[in-house]
Amino acid sequence: MGSYRMCVCFTRKFRITEAEPPSDVTEYFAKYAEGGTHMTAEQLRNFLEDVQGYGGASISEAERIVEQMLQKRHHHIAKLITRRTLTLEDFHHYLFSADLNPPIEDQVHQDMNAPLSHYYICTGHNSYLTGNQLSSDCSHVPIIKALKRGVRVVELDLWPNSAKDDVNVLHGRTLTTPVELVKCLKSIKEHAFTESPYPVVITLEDHLTPDLQAKVAELLMKTFKEMLFIPDSECFKKLPSPEDLKYRIMISTKPPKEYLDDKSVNDKEDNLHKRKDSEEDEWGNEPADLKEEHEDVGTSESEASELNQDCEDNNNSSHGAEPASYKRLIAIHAGKPSGGLKEALKVEVDRVRRLSLSEQALEKAAECNGTDVVRFTQKNILRVYPKGTRINSSNYKPLIGWMHGAQMVAFNMQGYGKSLWLMHGMFRANGECGYVKKPDFVMNDEQIFDPKAKLTVKKTLKVKLYMGDGWHLDFKQTHFDLYSPPDFYTRVGIAGVPADEVMKKTRTKEDDWTPVWEEEFTFPLRVPELALLRIEVHEHDMSEKDDFGGQTCLPISELKQGIRAVPLFNRKGEKYNSVRLLMRFEFT
Repeated sequence: MGSYRMCVCFTRKFRITEAEPPSDVTEYFAKYAEGGTHMTAEQLRNFLEDVQGYGGASISEAERIVEQMLQKRHHHIAKLITRRTLTLEDFHHYLFSADLNPPIEDQVHQDMNAPLSHYYICTGHNSYLTGNQLSSDCSHVPIIKALKRGVRVVELDLWPNSAKDDVNVLHGRTLTTPVELVKCLKSIKEHAFTESPYPVVITLEDHLTPDLQAKVAELLMKTFKEMLFIPDSECFKKLPSPEDLKYRIMISTKPPKEYLDDKSVNDKEDNLHKRKDSEEDEWGNEPADLKEEHEDVGTSESEASELNQDCEDNNNSSHGAEPASYKRLIAIHAGKPSGGLKEALKVEVDRVRRLSLSEQALEKAAECNGTDVVRFTQKNILRVYPKGTRINSSNYKPLIGWMHGAQMVAFNMQGYGKSLWLMHGMFRANGECGYVKKPDFVMNDEQIFDPKAKLTVKKTLKVKLYMGDGWHLDFKQTHFDLYSPPDFYTRVGIAGVPADEVMKKTRTKEDDWTPVWEEEFTFPLRVPELALLRIEVHEHDMSEKDDFGGQTCLPISELKQGIRAVPLFNRKGEKYNSVRLLMRFEFT
């Protein structure tokens, strides 16, 4: 009798079960369907008004939702269905549809007729870099990506090429490879208004001779033509509004001075840039005496090659070497007065300007002169940028800038992480147009907002997390665990002023692709206007670091009340196709 060898293969399958509607959904259906098995459009309208907060919801709107839901769920037999009502399953699927039942508005709804200084503006830092700050490639592609994400302020560092006859964009005095300026400008022209009609501001960090400045001016006018906004006067007393500047491109930079080519000035500039690359500015250091530190405002990134100047200085050029056409294109003048912090934050009656501070500089200014910063930003533009030691293109926490009214809190858009998620969350407001109107209390010039003052609770947000779904569609079955379905838990919390910040956590739901938590959290809010709802889903791992399952940040001022479908995003801020949570929001 011979011997035989047998090979047996096992195919492992994870069972995906569809979760039942949460008890709240079942109860609402029973109540508004009046005990029946189908909900009519009129009954749905009553639910939308009472629970979802749609004041004045019409029958036609409810009928449209019913029709959309039937098409979505039964598209293959939609024409055969004669009923125009929703079953419990239809109703549940409607509530769990991120397209039909989103958590925030997707349209521009704020007043867009105030001056630019009244808005937070979605701002990029070193917008041309593909990776780290020291050795990555410079390219026009990150600029396109940023504009498609709603960025409205693009930063370009301008340097002469090796032959000194053309202009490149690169991070100066690093190993980054340059990209031609013309490529960047053409990309901006093509993609500036694909996601938003509101103005794009190009901040230029200028390290050019007068001849090359004149060449840049010619290139700007030739590329952008009528899109380029050219101011009527040299300095604005009040900035125009986003509505006035629709589909326009603005230039913001230092007004040019006579180009000084003597060795002492070049040596001084080299020293400034070395200092910039190490700590960005003087305030980044930790001097023993704050008073001594404030005697010098420090040299910010946007001012590294600047000799203190203002509009009046530029009307009196001693040699006439500066290119008048270049200066004429500057819509928002950058620069700082001579002197210390108090002088830098001085509000001038007859002109508006832009001031740039590093994240460290802002922290120290906020500590000692917080109300002065708020007052300055009511009329002028404040840009905040990452400190120079963030060579990996990481980002800083933006809330301190927004609390003090800083319009241009600049981010490394390629530096993914929680700080960038907060930025995405802030600019999901107002239809993701890149401009979010500052709260009235930040703009109140009679009673200047003091972020350090003790604040009382204005309102309370109650959040109920019912369930999640979609991971089995967007991830491989073995992505989270080789041997069993995932064990999901969710962290829910608030980012905002320090007194509002908190993170809470659900229990872990084991071995379930469609976890049901049904947990409620309460968040007292002192400054709800600046608060963001943070949501992160993780998969518990016994032996290693927990796996990432999705995240989102939502502006609490825009949250719709009621039961909502909340779509989740990956680490880069890209929306998953299917992953979403079912949640309820209630304000008291």
